[in-house]
Amino acid sequence: MRSTIEVKRFETPDQLLDMKQRGRISIIRMADGTAGMHAIFEPGWTWEADEKPLLGSPDSCPMRHTGYCVSGKLVVRMLDTGVETQIGRGDFFEIPPGHDAYVEGAERVELVLFAPPEHQHCWQLDQTSA
Repeated sequence: MRSTIEVKRFETPDQLLDMKQRGRISIIRMADGTAGMHAIFEPGWTWEADEKPLLGSPDSCPMRHTGYCVSGKLVVRMLDTGVETQIGRGDFFEIPPGHDAYVEGAERVELVLFAPPEHQHCWQLDQTSA
């Protein structure tokens, strides 16, 4: 077990998923493989148009997300049921795989997400190295 404190910042991520003018996800990895992600999605952002192509165009998002909404409104839709859930400022959430999402309204969405070491393979995207 480590006896040192590890500190990293989203301003200098280990990896960056760049969605140009629609948003970005800054990814940091700790020594044990745990990941932290800071997601910014601008008004008009949709998973289908902006993130799906960067992930190899799966039918739906294959990742489980656990996080906290800092600002904005994100609508997440489970594809198997069609059920939509709104996530807003102050919400702590868990989203299972099999979803898509979009920004609702004119406010930027800002999320902080966490992933355990066993999920680090989900963020191995060649074109996103910082």
